[in-house]
Formats: sequence, C-alpha cells, structure tokens
Amino acid sequence: MRKFSVAILVACVTAPLVQAADPAREADKNWAQWRGPHATGVAPHGSPPTEWSETKNVRWKVEIPGKGHATPIIWGDRVYVLTAIKTDREVKPDPESEKQTAQDAPRRDRPRREGRDGRRRRDGNEGRGDPGGRRGRGGRGGRNWMGSTTPTHIHEFALLALDRATGKTIWQKTLCEELPHEGGHRDASFVSNSPVTDGQHLFAYFGSRGLYCLNMEGKLIWKKDFGQMTTRNAFGEGSSPVLHGDTIVVTWDHEGDSFIVALDKSTGQERWRRERDEPTSWATPLVVEANGKAQVVASATNFIRSYDLATGELLWKCGGMTLNATPSPVSSNDLVYAMSGFRGNAIRAIRYGEATGDITESASVAWKYDGKGTPYVPSSLLYGDGLYFLASNRAILSNLNATTGKQNYTKQRLDGVEGVYASIVGAADRVYIAGRNGATAVIKRGPEFKLLATNKLDDSFSASPAIVGDAIFLRGEKHLYCIAEK
Repeated sequence: MRKFSVAILVACVTAPLVQAADPAREADKNWAQWRGPHATGVAPHGSPPTEWSETKNVRWKVEIPGKGHATPIIWGDRVYVLTAIKTDREVKPDPESEKQTAQDAPRRDRPRREGRDGRRRRDGNEGRGDPGGRRGRGGRGGRNWMGSTTPTHIHEFALLALDRATGKTIWQKTLCEELPHEGGHRDASFVSNSPVTDGQHLFAYFGSRGLYCLNMEGKLIWKKDFGQMTTRNAFGEGSSPVLHGDTIVVTWDHEGDSFIVALDKSTGQERWRRERDEPTSWATPLVVEANGKAQVVASATNFIRSYDLATGELLWKCGGMTLNATPSPVSSNDLVYAMSGFRGNAIRAIRYGEATGDITESASVAWKYDGKGTPYVPSSLLYGDGLYFLASNRAILSNLNATTGKQNYTKQRLDGVEGVYASIVGAADRVYIAGRNGATAVIKRGPEFKLLATNKLDDSFSASPAIVGDAIFLRGEKHLYCIAEK
C-alpha cells in the first residue's frame, strides 16, 4: 500500500514536468509557422513520398474557396489555411480615390534616400528594366505596370480549419470583409501572409486587413489594425508574422512610414515599435538567440537589421541586399543567412552573436556571396550543412556549404519545373521544389546534385509546401493536396 501511494505521488509530481515539455516536442513535429518548425524549411520528423501524380499517393485533394498564396500550417490533427474569397458585391470606383492614388503612384522624382552602400539613390525607381521606373496605377479602377486590374469587388478574408486525415472543413471563419485598397502583381494574391500558431492560439495575418488572434476552435480573442500598406507598384503584401514565446512580431515595410512592431500574443497590446528607413520588402523576420538574448532579424533592401526582442533596441545592421528584398533569413550554427536576387545578387552569412553596430564591412560577416543565381521571391532551404537556393524565380538550383560559403554546385537546371515562387522545403534527406506549372522536383540532399523524381499535378503552385509526418501539403491555385502513401 505504501509503495502504491509513493507511486501515485511520484506520478503526480512528474506529470506537470512531462506536460511542460510537450509544447516544444509538439512544435517540432508540426508545421506551425512559415518555413516550418525551425524556420529553415526543414521538417525534422517528416518523411513524405518521393513520387506522386494525380493517381498516385494523393491521400486527399480538396478545393479551397477563393485564392491565396499563404502556406498552410499544421498542428495536431488539423490544417489551417488563409484565403480571400471574391464576392459578387461590386463597388464602383471613387473618382477622388483614383485621383489620389495616381498622385501617390511611384514616380522618378520621389525623394532620394541613402542606400545600403551609403550612396544616394532614388527610392527604388531608377534604372532600365526596373519595374519601379515605370509609372503605375495601383488604386481602384486602374492598372499597374504588370497589367493587373485592381479590385472592384468586396472580398471575404477567411481562416479555414481542415481535418488533417480527410481534408474535410471543420470550420470556416470570415475575419474581415472589404474591398482591397490596392491592386496586386498578376502573379500574387491578396492573401500571401502565412498564419502561425503556438498550439493554443491561431494568428491570422492579412496585412492591411489586420492581425487576428483566435483560439483553436476559431473564436476571436483580439484583433489589431496597422492601417493600409502602400506597396511598391501595388505589388501586394507578403511578409508573415513571427512568434517567439509570448511575443509576436510584424514588419511593415512599404512606400510610406515603415516600422517593425512587437505585440503581446495574449492581448495584442504593443510592447514596442521602431521606425525603419526601408522601401517595400516582403521578407518575414526571424528570431534567433545568442548570449541569453533573443534577437529579431529583419532583412530588407537598405539593411539587414537585428532588434532586441524584449526592448526593440537596434543591435546591429548589415548592408548588401538588393532591391525588393523578399527571401526570408534562415539560421543555424550561430550564423544567420540573408539573401536577395532582384537587380543583383547577394548572400550574407552573419555571426549574429558577436555583431554590434554597422557590421557591413566587419568580421561579423563570416562570408559573402555575390555570384549570380540568388532568388527573387522563393526563400532558401538550410538543410544540415547545405544552403539551397534558386536563381530569381527560375528552376535553377544552387547549393553552398553553409559554414564556408564554398560552392557544392550552382546553376543546376531542374528540367520539367517552370516558374518557382514557392520556397524550398526538405525532409528525410530530400529537397522539394514546387513550380507554378504544377511540377515538383525532388532532389537528394548532399553536396552532389541528384534528381530523384519530377512529379506533376493538375494545378499551379505559388504557395510554399508544408511537411508533417508522412505527408507533404501542396496548396495550389484551386486545390489543397495531401500527398502521402495510402
């Protein structure tokens, strides 16, 4: 009887300790945020198939209402997806709004600002072949330089919860209904910001439509409105929030007053906000830890900057990125890697733990790569000692040693894959690259290039894949696929 009582006592004492450790283990096995458990693009416990087609290894395929390029997130037995649903409610253009938008459109005579190298430049609108060099109309009723007609219909901005095993919709929550104030790039969507979760809260971020905190059953807890973003040439919005501990961080880089803001995840109250001298960027920030302190690293055109997560104090900054910074930074082994590839090429590997002040030309930059072939839109994959990235938005793959920057291979063409906006993901020593033509290349991880398979589906993929367990989730223009061996 005494032994039995002691056993009960031990169980009661140790149970809270086991429960306290569960969230970390759960996060590692799920895809709770943009770029996966460690924000590197890797699913450490994932093992999806190497081969599939419309008739092979499709566990389920469901149509998602509306349109969105936000990556799905997965927690437990559910998949969460953001979307924008165009309604039949039309709004006639406001002549005064059109006039104001035309006045606010990007122009060559905008004020100059200091660039990343200290030289004076125009605000991203110079140069032959630069989209910003053309005057565009991003407001209601106009067309931007890419020929995309701006919205005239009310959209419903919604969060869906799907059953992970079947794809069946469990619940659907409309969080906002409005006419988008800007148009967008013809290849973009009104919902390209990915959600994030800690297993207790869901954070649905729609940029200019606000940040919403819900419980796991879709009940709204709080919401935060940051105003309206004016993106370069009305290209659209895309940066996702980042969650660390009890703090959620959002970057707001656009053609107006840019800033970065940290909020209490439970209440939505601002903890700090810092101004940023940056034009439009689309990179999602990254939280890293060094010397017992959490840093928020935000990559952008003028500088890569790091802020103290607790106070918002600027810790360091590094120049070297190109215009239209879009790929999100990744980190491992005390290095953070930032890259960009529009009208130039750049990668910087930074020793963030020792960095302070302006480190552009300091030893805190472990190595640089300015060779051709860095990405415009898709983010890189950091998998073991390999840093994988694409050339612009093309299916041309490079792989560098992440520690030294040495080239393992570069400019390897992925035949059969066309137009890559989705970021690279990895699992089970395999690398997955999805294209807008519906094809996904599967590469063997390692210093030598080896193509394992090229798989084709009847959809177009701009959203980045997510991997959990034995499945890879591919969000297309119309459908969400769960690819797994049946």
